[in-house]
Parts: sequence; C-alpha cells; structure tokens
Amino acid sequence: MYAMLTGVAALWGVATGLLVPRAAYRFSVPPGEPRRDACPAGHPLTGPARAWLGAARCGGCAEGTVAEGAVAKTRAGGPGADTPPPTPRYAPHRLAPVVTALACAALARSTGTRPELAAWLLLAPVAVLLASIDHRVHRLPDGLTLPAAGAAVVLLRLAALLPEHAGSWPSALLGGLVLGAFYFLLFLVNPRGMGFGDVKLALSLGTVLGWYGWPVVFAGGFAGFLFGAVYGAGLVALRRAGRKTGIPFGPFMIAGAFLGLLSGGLAA
Repeated sequence: MYAMLTGVAALWGVATGLLVPRAAYRFSVPPGEPRRDACPAGHPLTGPARAWLGAARCGGCAEGTVAEGAVAKTRAGGPGADTPPPTPRYAPHRLAPVVTALACAALARSTGTRPELAAWLLLAPVAVLLASIDHRVHRLPDGLTLPAAGAAVVLLRLAALLPEHAGSWPSALLGGLVLGAFYFLLFLVNPRGMGFGDVKLALSLGTVLGWYGWPVVFAGGFAGFLFGAVYGAGLVALRRAGRKTGIPFGPFMIAGAFLGLLSGGLAA
C-alpha cells in the first residue's frame, strides 16, 4: 500500500514539476517589472491558462525563427548580429520535476494515507516554484506567497474535517501567525538582511508546520536558518561572497519546513 502511494505521489511530482520551469521563467523578473509573456527571442508564449501551462520550449525558436527585432539587427549588422540563434529552451527543465517528485514521494512515505497528504502534495509544486524564483532573482512574488498561505489554511481546514487526520487546524493557524510575526520582527530589525517576501512565505510555512504542533514549528524554522547559515558560511569560505552579501533565503526556509513536515509526519 505504501509503495503504491509513494509511486503515485512521485508521478504527481513529475507531472506538476514539468510545469514549474515555464512559471518560474515568467515570474523571475526584477521588482516592478511585468511578468514575462515571451521567450528570450521575443516569441509570444502560448498554451493553456493564459500561457501559464506549457513546456519550457519555444516552438518559434525550435523552428529556427527569431523575433523581428533580432532580424532587423542582424540585417543591419548592429548589436546582436554575431549572437548565435536562441536555444529552443528558455528555462531549466530537468531539475524541477526531479526535486518535486522526490519531495512528493518522501511526503507520501512519511504521511501515509492521512488526509493532510493531499494538502502537502498540492503545496509541494508551489514550494518548488517559489524556491526556483527566489534562487534566480532573489524575490518571492506576492502572487504566489499570499495565495499559498490562504491555500494552506483552507486545505488543512478540509483535512481537519476528515477522519484519521493527525494534526490540529487551530495549531496550524497559530503556527502561521507566530512564524510570520517572528520573520516580520527580523525584517524590522534588519530590512536589508530579511526580505518582506520571506515574511509572507513564513505564513504558509508556519501553517503547515503548525499542523503537527509547536516542536515541529521550532524544528522546521531552525533548520531553515541552519541551512542558510551553512550556505552563507560556505560562500564566504570559498571567497564567492562577503559577509554582507545577500542570499536567497526562501529555498532554505522551504527546505527546513520540508524536513519539519517529514519529521512531524513520521512522529504523528
């Protein structure tokens, strides 16, 4: 039973992970800029759900065509004339499905058939997407962090109504508020070291961790800080960053919460 459940969860992770690269590409823009709606060569993105769903491959580039602007530059011998043709793929496409599949399989293995597993599997691809965006452009879009927090609350409320659940919905709500308040305090103390996107991400992470109780909230939160500290210290040791160099903290927060959920699921 557990082997089948783990396999189905892994397949879900692969299927949803394949959708992450395009969404990450569209969201990975500097603050204040609109989301991308074209590939790097200028071809409009097409596909279901207003082009949010689709592969990380541009059909126009695959056919060897280029944007009109690029053609004009090439004919005029201007900047970009010696630039090689654009690659059909505009976003990393292999890592996201693998990571999402492994995460979903591990969550299924630790949670079992309890109803909260549905919430974890629905939220896992969003977490991978957020980590990917933060890694690329050091920001966590409101269009993902706030809906993720709301979805976590609703999904766990539904799980609490079903039999055999192993958590507490009031505890989940308090966990989200407490962890969010803690990160907000860190933001007020050092705005340059803690982004406000991290504060909003903490709302959803605290909610899912709080489902299993306060020890899991503390463990998941501490693990995120530990991972970030180790990564930062490694960069400094390798002289690839200074002590004041900013790093994307979202991926480490998510990794810490993931370990917290695994431990909470196994202990429940």
